[in-house]
Amino acid sequence: MQATGALSWRRADIKYRKNEAFVDVIEDVNLLMSATGTVLRADVNGQIVMRAYLSGTPECKFGLNDRLTLGEDSLSTPSGNRAGTKATRAAAGSVTLEDCQFHQCVKLGKFDTDRIISFVPPDGEFELMRYRATENVNLPFKVHAIVNEVGKTKVEYSIAIRANYGSKLFATNVVVRIPTPLNTANISSRTSQGKAKYEPEHNNIVWKIPRFTGQSEYVLSAEATLTSMTNQKAWSRPPLSLSFSLLMFTSSGLLVRYLKVFEKSNYSSVKWVRYMTRAGNYEIRF
Repeated sequence: MQATGALSWRRADIKYRKNEAFVDVIEDVNLLMSATGTVLRADVNGQIVMRAYLSGTPECKFGLNDRLTLGEDSLSTPSGNRAGTKATRAAAGSVTLEDCQFHQCVKLGKFDTDRIISFVPPDGEFELMRYRATENVNLPFKVHAIVNEVGKTKVEYSIAIRANYGSKLFATNVVVRIPTPLNTANISSRTSQGKAKYEPEHNNIVWKIPRFTGQSEYVLSAEATLTSMTNQKAWSRPPLSLSFSLLMFTSSGLLVRYLKVFEKSNYSSVKWVRYMTRAGNYEIRF
């Protein structure tokens, strides 16, 4: 901060006819699940992006979950009780964030004591914070894959995918990529929702579901016919993968409790908060 009290990241004479602030909580969820359904790795890379169209020099206050823990620093447990184990925190519905990085405008003192992010925002779009989460990760989709190799002539697939999020939510652009052996000659498939297509150039069955309502379960059944090959190597069975976008859901459990704007001219402002979870590397072995 400069000696005059001016802010290096903001001019003082900004004016808007309509004062608005848009907040996007964007999370990429990564998963590696074993063939037996065990989660081998699950983590979230998150960021909070803000677009501030606010006059003057506003101070914004932004409240996150009450039960918010930063890494191993379990501030939500009494100092006499440091046995804030992962299981206890999970049962309490707490959210643990790691590797938090804040924009230079954030006053960190308030955040450490009461989980309020207090700041004078730059004008326009900027990244307010980024974080990771590795505990209590909410997985939007559960996949159950049964893949049987029948001799050396065919492979049978039964892939069931279930949406774990609420029935009022829906994911869009859900794409499941299901690997096929290199010597696949053709594929026959049927789906209970969406469309499946064989892409020989990628050795994949690509199953597209444009809109996936919460709590629904959809199934793909397929059969790959194989060409016989001499000195054939065993199929490596690479994992199947998912891509998707899901609004109003966070895999970390992070929640914006409120966003308040204070400015000396006391204008009213319109504030919007949106949550989006996307697939990072979301893979299931079979």
